[in-house]
Amino acid sequence: MKNISIIAFAATVLMCGCKGQPDSPIPEKDLIFAKGQKIENDNFQGTVFLNNLVMADSVNNTAVGSVTFEPGARTKWHVHPAGQIILALAGKGYYQEQGKAKLILKKGDVIKCPPSIPHWHGASTDTGFVQVAITNRENGPTVWLEAVTEREYKSYNNQ
Repeated sequence: MKNISIIAFAATVLMCGCKGQPDSPIPEKDLIFAKGQKIENDNFQGTVFLNNLVMADSVNNTAVGSVTFEPGARTKWHVHPAGQIILALAGKGYYQEQGKAKLILKKGDVIKCPPSIPHWHGASTDTGFVQVAITNRENGPTVWLEAVTEREYKSYNNQ
């Protein structure tokens, strides 16, 4: 009887496709802001959603958006001519400035992206990530650069 229980458990694990740690998107109930719309451009790799909370305009040059990254999703390298602030709300994310070690972000972390410094950010390989991006557009829009390579994304420095 014990062997049948062990076999049944093993079969269940194999059928669910478990790999030790399943991908973990952020559950809707845990979001502070709605996910928004799926981003459909090539400035992001993977599945990413954007909820524009505040649009920049002639009165206030600051845009604010809630960005939800599914596991493995990230931005391209890019720069913000007047800087950006990232507030980590949920999950596990990465942030890296060109020439520096990749940082791990978790709920409550705050990143101040310096003006015109190439960087990228997104979710970890196995967990979704939600951030609020506060972007000053006084000196122009975001400038998108090359894609983050798999080697850069999966580097294990500072993990």
